[in-house]
Amino acid sequence: MTSTIQQLNPSKVFYFFAEICKIPRPSKKEERIAQYLINFAKERSLFYAVDKVGNVLIRKMATKGFEQKSSVVLQSHIDMVCEKNSDYEHDFETDPILPYIDGDWIKAKGTTLGADDGIGIATQLAILDSMNIEHGPIECLFTVDEETGLTGAFNLEPGFLNSKILLNLDSEDEGQIYIGCAGGIDTVAHLNYSTLPINPDTTSLKIIVGGLKGGHSGDDINKGLGSSVKILSRILWVAMNQFTIQLVDIDAGNLRNAIAREGWAIVAVNNDQVATFSYLIDKMFTEIKNELKITDSDVFITIEKAVSSSVAIKDDDAFKLVNALSACPHGVIAMSYEIDNFVETSTNLASVKKKDYYFEITTSQRSSVESAKKNIASMVEATFLLAGATVHHSDGYPGWSPNAESPILKLADSIYKELFGIDPLVLAIHAGLECGLIGEKYPEMDMISFGPTMKGAHSPDERLSISSVLKFWDFTLEILRRIP
Repeated sequence: MTSTIQQLNPSKVFYFFAEICKIPRPSKKEERIAQYLINFAKERSLFYAVDKVGNVLIRKMATKGFEQKSSVVLQSHIDMVCEKNSDYEHDFETDPILPYIDGDWIKAKGTTLGADDGIGIATQLAILDSMNIEHGPIECLFTVDEETGLTGAFNLEPGFLNSKILLNLDSEDEGQIYIGCAGGIDTVAHLNYSTLPINPDTTSLKIIVGGLKGGHSGDDINKGLGSSVKILSRILWVAMNQFTIQLVDIDAGNLRNAIAREGWAIVAVNNDQVATFSYLIDKMFTEIKNELKITDSDVFITIEKAVSSSVAIKDDDAFKLVNALSACPHGVIAMSYEIDNFVETSTNLASVKKKDYYFEITTSQRSSVESAKKNIASMVEATFLLAGATVHHSDGYPGWSPNAESPILKLADSIYKELFGIDPLVLAIHAGLECGLIGEKYPEMDMISFGPTMKGAHSPDERLSISSVLKFWDFTLEILRRIP
């Protein structure tokens, strides 16, 4: 499959992208891709450095006649979101990604593709590898752990970079240039529970929610997509108020920055209520499918017999959990009054996992307004405090304030018009980018972010537009050629 991809144009970009797909690179486990980059630099006698958290920097001298150009940083992150379909066997720590071509799209078999941000890495490597691309001095920065903690950008040291212009290659809509992004914070709740014996006159049933698209908790939060966590908590709330049931287990969602696609719960239902309980599930499925007929037409809710357990969650603790999940806000909280159709503030109820004697509920909040970000995080915290949970927040990361007078923006804008005959869209993005953190460490850095078109990021539906990569490549090279 990768040999076909390597034959696409631009050939060097797709060659390196296919190579990257072979290398496992989960967040916080990027050692193999980092070593690949180091070996790449050594083989080409390029300067490289690795900082204390694992960020890799490779420098390349200017091509002849471009020595007086300003130095530029090309930046991408080397980790990827590891999501797969529940019925697909794949170990992200050992197995390669299996890409394939479907029309104008590159997709992956059963998993996320990793074009976020593997295509950025591939573009940097193609430029570093080339002997005939015109450019001034280049620094290629490859950061670690962007997807789960922004660790690389958080720990980037002053003085590691020499340039004052940065091109972030981590955006997902060709024809759009980003000059700002939302800040974010994670809020995690731990809710303790006790157990009690399961009533012997019950049947254990497993409620399964699936077929949802999921997606990026920033880019896709305004699309009205279904959340398996919210659907399950909705079903359980109704069921627990109409039937005598015991909650045995629940598992929904995975990553803090992905909208929950799949989930399940096991309940013990009184034997004489199994038929009416099943009828309720069917009725609620009809209602939910109708509500999601535009955004998630493939949603399904099924019910099947489960292996019986000896214990269930104590009733009071189960009610506290289900009430908190039902009450917890999820989705768009506020739209911007300054930018048309731009999400200002949102929150993602990302996952719920049963641990030994506590439930772990993971959420993430985003906002382009710092005070609003803190406020929605407090709202989520208050929801779980009312249920008796302990709550903690991550350090969070800052937003990136737009600069409409940016010199690199003006240059990129004019180049795009010349190349393609249309104006690019200049935007801020609700998703997080590393530019905000990099800007804190390098306040004089002039930055923009752009990339080819990707859809379905952070889900197994992730796909990369082949035709947009060529436009992205031509645009990037022309910016490098015309840097002042």
